[in-house]
Amino acid sequence: MSWERGRSTVERLLADDELHHVTPSAAVANRLLVDAVAHIGLASKGVADDPAGALQLSYDAVRKASAALLAVQGLRASVRGGHIAVIDAVQAQFNGHGGMEVFSRLHALRRRRNRTEYPRADSPGVNADDAQHALETAEGVLDAARRLLESDRLEVFE
Repeated sequence: MSWERGRSTVERLLADDELHHVTPSAAVANRLLVDAVAHIGLASKGVADDPAGALQLSYDAVRKASAALLAVQGLRASVRGGHIAVIDAVQAQFNGHGGMEVFSRLHALRRRRNRTEYPRADSPGVNADDAQHALETAEGVLDAARRLLESDRLEVFE
């Protein structure tokens, strides 16, 4: 049985050259998850002292855990699609699946990260609460990604 949830979104991302087919790889997925775990560990240490850094690391953890799901499906973001394509693909396929509503938070976290990385004069700074929320999102996405990968239900996207 092929994975049908979110198929039309992924097909659009492929047609628009925002995602590419690649060789499916559990090894790449595992490497991305290892990175995500390390990012979460470092972020947790910086929530109070470096909330902007903790938010950035949490976002990177979310992105890598999400990309791990795509890696086993034989998908990877193109330069054109970038982070947005990864988020769109995982949200379409996995948000709400088996109680995995955490994927609904990804675009908001991406936008918050962008306001932090490219601030305007009127942009609010990042505080410890912002960093903690980002960290909790990252932990939730990592947990959801692990559950999906361990379920052996993800197949190559064709």
